[in-house]
Order: sequence, then structure tokens, then C-alpha cells
Amino acid sequence: MQNIQRRRGLSTQTRLNWLLDASVFLGALVAILSGIYFLFLPIGGFQGGRNPTYGVAILFARHDWDIIHTWGGVSMIVAVLLHFVYHWSWVTMMARKLAAMLSRRGSGLSKGARVNVLVDAVIAISFLLAAISGVYFLFAPSARSIATGFLFSRATWDVIHTWSGVALPIAAGIHLAIHWRWVVNVTGKMFGHTPAVPGSTRPVTTSS
Repeated sequence: MQNIQRRRGLSTQTRLNWLLDASVFLGALVAILSGIYFLFLPIGGFQGGRNPTYGVAILFARHDWDIIHTWGGVSMIVAVLLHFVYHWSWVTMMARKLAAMLSRRGSGLSKGARVNVLVDAVIAISFLLAAISGVYFLFAPSARSIATGFLFSRATWDVIHTWSGVALPIAAGIHLAIHWRWVVNVTGKMFGHTPAVPGSTRPVTTSS
């Protein structure tokens, strides 16, 4: 029975995968929700002038949303870096297959796997752009900063950060939908729930 329990349980690798994914998800959720606030309540203009939403507070003051967005983004970046380090061999393998697929030399991937790789590529690129532009604003928080014109103008960095921040949750949502069954099954086991046997109303038990 102990062997059956181990087979029906979660391996250490699966648990670590779930914890890394959950860390990325929570950091991204905080960054996305606070980013939506800034997307629809921009700082430009002035109260009573071109920006009628100037100074509008939803749950928190604008300064607090800025802090939440900053540290949510920082925590997401750290979690993603750990995720990449842990899955580096998989990342390099899929990168080679993606390069082969794009060069039409064949990659040995099924149609579903190709879609998954492309979605992951969009996530990686949009995350990289959002992270780099976010770090720029972290160290150049105002238009008076010395680094205001680093590589691009501040307005260009703002456009990069905004649209990569829009593309990232869309691609991440597709990624989540593709792997939803894994998420549900592993999350249930992480919290001690037993999945139902297909075609039966009886749950799978881990003990006799």
C-alpha cells in the first residue's frame, strides 16, 4: 500500500514545479491588477483639465498602487528567474525545436506542442520586455532622472511596458488554459483533495 500511496502522491519535482508556478502566478496577478489601474487611470493631465480621472483612488491611493505594482513586478521577476534556472534544460531544448520549426527543418513536435511552444515564446518575449522596461522605471521613476533617455525616450519605454504588459497576461491565460487539467489535478493533490475516477462518482483514495 505504501508503494501505491507514493505513486498516487506527488513527487518532489512536481511539488517544486507547482510552488514555482504559484509564485509566478501570484506575482503576475498583483502586477497585472495594479497595472490595469494605471492603464485606465493614467497620470497625465491635471485635475479638472485633460485628465478627469486625475487623483481618483480605487481601494488605495495612487502612490500605494505604485508600490504594489513595483513589488508585485519584482517578485514576479525573481520567481520567473528561479523558474527558468530550474527548467533551463527544457528551455534550451524547446528553443532548439522552435528554431528548427521556424526554419522549416522540422522539429518533431505535434501541432499541439507547436502551439504550446509558440505561446511560451510570446510569454518569454513579452515578459522580458515588461521586466526590462519595469526595471527602467524602477531606477528612473521621474522625468528628471538621469537615465530618462537610456536607449529610448521615456515615452517609448512607457509604450513598451504597457503593450508587453497587455500581451503577457493574454498569452499567460492561453498557457493556463492549455495546462488547466494539470493545474487542477496537482493543486487538488497539493491541498489533500483526491480526484474523482473518470466515469465514477467515487474519489480516488490513497489508503485501503
